[in-house]
Amino acid sequence: MEKKFTFSDLLSNAYQIGIKNILSLIGALILWVLTIWIPYINVGTTIAIVTIPASLSRGNVISPLEIFNKKYLKHMGDFFLVVSLRGIGVTMAFFFMIVPGIVLGLAWSLAVLLVVDKGMNANKALNLSNKLTYGYKWIIFGTQIVLVIPAIILGWISPILSTIYLLLLGPCMLGLSAYVYGQLAGDIPEEV
Repeated sequence: MEKKFTFSDLLSNAYQIGIKNILSLIGALILWVLTIWIPYINVGTTIAIVTIPASLSRGNVISPLEIFNKKYLKHMGDFFLVVSLRGIGVTMAFFFMIVPGIVLGLAWSLAVLLVVDKGMNANKALNLSNKLTYGYKWIIFGTQIVLVIPAIILGWISPILSTIYLLLLGPCMLGLSAYVYGQLAGDIPEEV
């Protein structure tokens, strides 16, 4: 099996995608916070915020207003089902000395995106996510660690620098998810 990405590919693309979309992501986050008090609308905007990497994976700069698209409410049931199943499974796996929980979390990391972006049911999305991430978990985990370590070091040096880096870290982590999703699941057809 030919690798679809390497550690350096993932790290550089995480930064590129995150920085390219930083203003849009901040705008979307502000709009999401403003909708917290509107229950039904907030469900759709929350699903949109969680699945932003699917939109980012297509290489376009997203619009902050994208979170109000009604398509996110279409998959509400499967979204809550896959989030619940993933949460229960990962929590149970953490009881086995933490590492299995991390591995299972990485294995199922694409499931929510597959449900909303590709229209899959929760069970199929969890299974496919596990298959797609096979052989890539160490690369994904290592890249996440490399992105987080500067925040820890800067936290010891300067809270101000740490805060600035953390503002950049969120978009870069979304960029990481977007790149992984685009590379591993981008060519999977949408289900009706």
